[in-house]
Amino acid sequence: MLVKALIAGGVLVAAGFGPARADDNDYPTEARADYVFGCMAANGQTREALTKCACSIDAIAAILPYDKYVQASTILGMRQGIGQRANEFRSTKMFDDKVAELRRAQAEAEIRCYRQTAN
Repeated sequence: MLVKALIAGGVLVAAGFGPARADDNDYPTEARADYVFGCMAANGQTREALTKCACSIDAIAAILPYDKYVQASTILGMRQGIGQRANEFRSTKMFDDKVAELRRAQAEAEIRCYRQTAN
């Protein structure tokens, strides 16, 4: 019985190290819509922008769990402020690491959604 439990536990741990799927880290619809609205504001209010922005948040969701997305987004928002609190968010390595995870996911999303080659 102990062997089965250890094997099952090992499978669960190993599954946690694989790439995340969108359905494993489902972002709330409101969060996805908010991202798409902001993305479209930055990239034009066109159907093409809608398609690419929706693709982008789907790619990010497939890579980065929602809680990490929220953490990184919050840090980025806090860094825009002024004063001592904002400086703390700018100068803490732990926060840099969280933002770097989001930046990596965004870079992958850009490759998947914006730099597709024409066939």
